[in-house]
Amino acid sequence: MARSFQVDATSISPDRATHTPGYHGRYLCVDVTDGRSRWVSLSWDVLRQYLGGVGLGTYVMLREGAVQHDPLAPEAPLAFVFSPLVGSPVTTSAKFAVVCKGPLTDRLNDSLASSGFALAGKKCGADAIVVTGRSSRPSILIIDNGEARLESAESIWGAEIGQAEAWLRQTYGADFQFAVIGPAGERCVRYATLSHDGRHAGRGGSGAVLGAKNLKAVAVRGQQRCVWHDATSLVQHAKRLSEKSFGPATAKYRELGTAANLLVLNRLSALPTRNFQDGRMDQVDRLAPESLGMTHARTRASCVACTVGCEHIYALAAKDDPSAPDTGVRVEYENLFALGPLCGIVDGDVVLRASQRCDQLGLDTISTGGTIAFAMECVERGWLDAPWLRFGDGDALLSAIECISNRQGIGDSLAEGSRRLAARIGPAAERIAPQVKGLEIPGYEPRAMQTMALGFAVGTRGADHNRSGAYEVDLSAQVDRRRVDRRAVPLAIETEDRAAVMDSLILCKFLRGVFDDLFEDGAELLRCVTGWDLSGAELHDAARRIINAKKWFNIQAGWRPQEDTLPDRFLEESLATDGEARLSRAQLAGLIVAYNRARGWTDEGELPEAIVQQWKLRDGQNSG
Repeated sequence: MARSFQVDATSISPDRATHTPGYHGRYLCVDVTDGRSRWVSLSWDVLRQYLGGVGLGTYVMLREGAVQHDPLAPEAPLAFVFSPLVGSPVTTSAKFAVVCKGPLTDRLNDSLASSGFALAGKKCGADAIVVTGRSSRPSILIIDNGEARLESAESIWGAEIGQAEAWLRQTYGADFQFAVIGPAGERCVRYATLSHDGRHAGRGGSGAVLGAKNLKAVAVRGQQRCVWHDATSLVQHAKRLSEKSFGPATAKYRELGTAANLLVLNRLSALPTRNFQDGRMDQVDRLAPESLGMTHARTRASCVACTVGCEHIYALAAKDDPSAPDTGVRVEYENLFALGPLCGIVDGDVVLRASQRCDQLGLDTISTGGTIAFAMECVERGWLDAPWLRFGDGDALLSAIECISNRQGIGDSLAEGSRRLAARIGPAAERIAPQVKGLEIPGYEPRAMQTMALGFAVGTRGADHNRSGAYEVDLSAQVDRRRVDRRAVPLAIETEDRAAVMDSLILCKFLRGVFDDLFEDGAELLRCVTGWDLSGAELHDAARRIINAKKWFNIQAGWRPQEDTLPDRFLEESLATDGEARLSRAQLAGLIVAYNRARGWTDEGELPEAIVQQWKLRDGQNSG
């Protein structure tokens, strides 16, 4: 039986017609414990300062007091956040952000996913949907045109993501869109994903937060559309952007996808191998998209409202095996690296199957591969009693994934992530655990790509290649990637600022090379949508403000300067396959001080009082 929620009428926002075009001017907050929901107003100046997506989500987390709670506590909020461009004709704009305090890091966590959930969610009449509390039974949260209710999820509790989505579509119909967790999320694996239609808000464990609330899925539909200030100009700008998105800046994504990076990084000795013991893997060409395309059927797909078409889906069955089931898996570089070379594996069949199991169980592939690879080295060193868990053993990899999702045997420890596992083993293990702030390191060897090493160390989400694009600097002619000095710092900062804007508008990172000037072009899009007299400089200021807000959240959540570093392995050992790739502790410390000064922070990375005052919330409102 469905349980409808009462609405706190005192918190309903004013007439939305008075709000900025492109926005509803409010967010919906639903407590699934006591059945109450409330509307919270968002003033035009808050929207202009935080934009949407990750920026607005950070504001909402501060306003809702997320810093005070354990991420898996009932009181901890999780927000689905939309943007002013959602529903517009702008390519790649059908995206939503999921923002919470991360169970893997205990710091701010934000992740993005594409497709119809963003479009349907914004039509509910909200710029964000915030979920708090814990349901008394496995449930589905239904947001129907702004009205909230709970229905039982008993029929799909324990189901894998594809099975659950099929049941939800059959039960509720095509009008609804769903964000779903798998068995890993139900069991609060700390890097469980939240999924929608084959895409995943993957990093940091947002699926575990939803699972801790006893929610299997959130379903949304609505009819409340936003208006555009200048629809004619918006369509013209969107058309030009779409035409440019077919050009050379996105060609590699259409042709091979991000998996094309595999051979490039291997050649540069920058491909993390065997838990970052090496930077190069023999026979890794077996995993390259050129090779996989020879042995497995491949198709291309696109997200909703996207003209790039970067998705490359490989059949699990080999082309010469007609008896195998006709299923496929979306392949990206991070899947291949984390479940392949990082674990010492170059068998394409194994890596494809492992990637599919992560998708169906609801596991972040980077943290899954990183934690398993770390455990494999611990076994190799005699620190962990699991002799079956060996580098290069595909069956061991697949078994470990199932154990993690079920929290069975050693999987219960692996489900906590590499930082917590290392803390249980001891200081020697903490030296080599591949994480920053608890988030496992993506597929860029920090000693061979030292601008990216800085990006990993200072990232508010932890080791992150999506909130810092510093690897672009390393792969350019602007720096010597193995001898990076402070001249690289402003280049790294610029990639963070661009990412903050793209994650808040929200637009796909693959468009970053399409814009002539992201800040000027982004400001023009916002002018068409909102009517704001916005300059590129003001949009750049918004990026810096959002990054400061993330930092302020983390400081209140307990951040300390010593968190901004890399594991000892990267600061004490040269790279085995490239003796020139050395990163000293003093070198990284110097880069971090230069970064903090350039941001206007203290040398230790604290926010000075002048910045803090900009982010303090008074009576639930931003002070300026």
